Amino acid sequence: MPTEAQSPPPFRDTSALDEALMVRFASAGFTRLDPPILQPADAFLDLSGESIRRRMFLTTDESGQELCLRPDLTIPVAREVGRLRLPMPAAVSYLGPVFRFRGVGSGEFRQAGVESFGRADREAADADILALGLETCAIYGVPDPEILLGDVGLFAAVLEALPLAPVWRRRLMKDFGQGRLDEDLMRLSQAPVGGSTTHAGVLSAMAGSDPVAARALITDLLSIAGITTVGGRTVSEIAARFLEQSALEGNGLSSETAAILSRYLSIAGEPDEAAQQMRDLAREAQMDIGAAVTAFEARAGFLSAHGVNLPDVQFSAAFGRPLDYYSGMVFELGDPQGRIEGPLVAGGRYDRLLSRLGAPGVVPAVGFAAWVERLALLEGQS
Repeated sequence: MPTEAQSPPPFRDTSALDEALMVRFASAGFTRLDPPILQPADAFLDLSGESIRRRMFLTTDESGQELCLRPDLTIPVAREVGRLRLPMPAAVSYLGPVFRFRGVGSGEFRQAGVESFGRADREAADADILALGLETCAIYGVPDPEILLGDVGLFAAVLEALPLAPVWRRRLMKDFGQGRLDEDLMRLSQAPVGGSTTHAGVLSAMAGSDPVAARALITDLLSIAGITTVGGRTVSEIAARFLEQSALEGNGLSSETAAILSRYLSIAGEPDEAAQQMRDLAREAQMDIGAAVTAFEARAGFLSAHGVNLPDVQFSAAFGRPLDYYSGMVFELGDPQGRIEGPLVAGGRYDRLLSRLGAPGVVPAVGFAAWVERLALLEGQS
């Protein structure tokens, strides 16, 4: 999902550039798809979080199902790949309008992009996609964009290697890329390690009970109290939130674990230097993240093979993108001169997406979206 600019760019005819871009995507083996503009809203709310609701254009059909104008194209394209039952690996592209309230100007703008499904050589596929993103910028006259790189998979490996309560692992993964990690770490450090919570009486009464039964009990209590919805959440969602928050309050972490996590999140720089910092931290903290670091280094090698100058790549361990389904590399390509706010091209790996949309198993997937109007504003200015 894009990072919004404060004001949308003015209209400009980009048809010639757009055509050149789609020709390049086709030559790279990507088949164009054009999914429906009207989409079921639940997939976006489930996968992007309820916070996107206020930026979506919503309606309902005659049966009461909530629908929306597509706010991005990754999820609609993934749904279309599943509907068409495309053989794997599948490489698809798109170019078309998306609709999202941006505060000023039109809520309609266009995105182009590619999505690669089913490739088992994940690190090579990552590098291919990022390299194609760089080519996309070059087509619009931005040959040397800023490259910001992150890795959700590395962060997940660090969390698995640390003595964290499962509820906190889930919370930290959910908040990665949302700008809330500092708040989470502060709360973790202040919470008692294995201590009681402000709702200890309720939780003690339910200790050892089935999680589904506990959620049903809280839902019933809220219903008895006459609570139906709060802020758009159903009583079932409120109950789940209560149980999660209560569990978070009673599971802090030691100062040593907090220091390790903070040190990891501070790692930044070009990929080779960052990898060495990660290996140093893993050795000193006795964390088993070797496989994730090796994959990170392999991806850097493939990027070099594409001619990417690694010192031009800025990795940040704390960098993520605000979508729950990302699972590995994430990246943004930006205007090096700061003339355009927000990314020009952005994307990453999302191996969990197709399974969360109903696929029977995990399908490796990686892709990016390009903001063609932003790119067109820079064409000829470099």
